[in-house]
Amino acid sequence: MTSPETLTFMQLAIHQANLAFDALEVPVGCVIVEDGKVIASGRNRTTQTRNATRHAEMEAIDVLLEQWQKNGLSMSEVAEKFSNCSLYVTCEPCIMCASALSILGIKEVFYGCSNDKFGGCGSILSLHLSNTMPANNVVPPGKGFKCAGGIMASEAVLLLRTFYEQGNPNAPKPHRPLALADTVICLLHAHRSLSMVSGILASPQSRFLSPFASNCSLLFLGARVVWCILQ
Repeated sequence: MTSPETLTFMQLAIHQANLAFDALEVPVGCVIVEDGKVIASGRNRTTQTRNATRHAEMEAIDVLLEQWQKNGLSMSEVAEKFSNCSLYVTCEPCIMCASALSILGIKEVFYGCSNDKFGGCGSILSLHLSNTMPANNVVPPGKGFKCAGGIMASEAVLLLRTFYEQGNPNAPKPHRPLALADTVICLLHAHRSLSMVSGILASPQSRFLSPFASNCSLLFLGARVVWCILQ
């Protein structure tokens, strides 16, 4: 049975998703909680920023990284803070976001509906399990995190269905067919002045950025999130 506290925080995530809906963004929202208090919130801003990485989770993560950097926290202190945080998000984190959450070492994730196309918490990949992100000499494995889904899923699905039924005015025109074999290294920068936290993931679904990278060996997007696409 879902606890009243979990429902309360998921309702706050739904509120963020509604804000995204009103802004003509794909309606996904989240909050990050520490010691029973919301310390960051985020909503999808991919259209507003013209940046495909600006998912709700990344928005909330950046709020915390910026604040903690201003407070003078070291990377080890940042990692300890994340290990005490819980994320509530209306839709299962995608492969990119699940990878980042695992690398950062967030304690647990609660989500609403499943993400059948890009889900990183069981639907496509299971990046919440620590042994699913391979280690090598360049990047460490993810730490993994506890995960529970299906919380207020009907509300999350209704928002998404309503958005897509009315038509997405910001949807891009189709590009060439996407290839099914790529390795993506996701490098998450806490801040320019801080050391880099990094991880690796691999998936056929990781080619959603390929229209920008058809002739590139490296692709950089976002202020703190860097995608390196190896052709």
